[in-house]
Amino acid sequence: MKLSYYPGCSLQGTALDYDKSVREFCSLVGVELVEIPDWNCCGASSAHMTRHEVGMRLPMRNLLLAAELGLDILVPCAACFQRLKAAEKSLREAPEYWDVERYQGNCRIIHISTFLASQAINEAIQQRISNLLKGMKLGCYYGCLSLRHPKITGVSNFEQPESLETIVRYVGAEPVPWSHRTECCSGSLTMARPDIARRLVGDLVEAAVRAGADALVTDCPMCQVNVESRQMDMAGGPRLPVYFVTELINAALTGDYPAKQKRLHLVDAGVLSAVMQENHRSREETV
Repeated sequence: MKLSYYPGCSLQGTALDYDKSVREFCSLVGVELVEIPDWNCCGASSAHMTRHEVGMRLPMRNLLLAAELGLDILVPCAACFQRLKAAEKSLREAPEYWDVERYQGNCRIIHISTFLASQAINEAIQQRISNLLKGMKLGCYYGCLSLRHPKITGVSNFEQPESLETIVRYVGAEPVPWSHRTECCSGSLTMARPDIARRLVGDLVEAAVRAGADALVTDCPMCQVNVESRQMDMAGGPRLPVYFVTELINAALTGDYPAKQKRLHLVDAGVLSAVMQENHRSREETV
């Protein structure tokens, strides 16, 4: 399998470990990624909140570059996915407005969770899995942008998504049912209104703890850094690490969760190591 790859800005900065885990996963299962040459920022969220035309032309340029590769586009960042989908919709519906005779792109824009939840990827994981994450209870957290607005994203189950739960089951962990899977984490307000951010993140964490989650798992770099960092601002109460979905899959595939990876978390992420060690010990005792 060969896909073009749009990492976006977050995966070159605060979520650099997310980018590495996506590339590592694809390497492990034999998926070739071709990074879109000379890609630029998609404009989320400052550009499209400032001026509509700038917010559309930035992702459009990426789509036109990707069209030259002729490959479907894998997008790990939820905000980037939403902006690329919005640009694609506008290009197809009103190409003359953007001085494009006709948008020739036939490339699908694929969000990372849609890709990972596919049957083909499940089969690839099952062939290579080393350590099932049995006993780990996870709250799957989607946030806002990879699902909404459905007229842009094309997502049919935006109120009751299942892709992250499907992936979690692939690696043997248990997704817990909980109330805040698609609630906003206040990512766009985290600097302007930290008081609101703390309240919303506190609500998320409390809901996940009530449901029995050991940790959260997400596919959004903004959600991951916001939920972990805002927990550090809160006095008292439980704290939950927020894992990237590819981080968990790679641990299951390789049978290893490196200490350097664990140290990248702001909230203690030792629960994954503990689960893997316990499962390894149980297998040895069985043998």
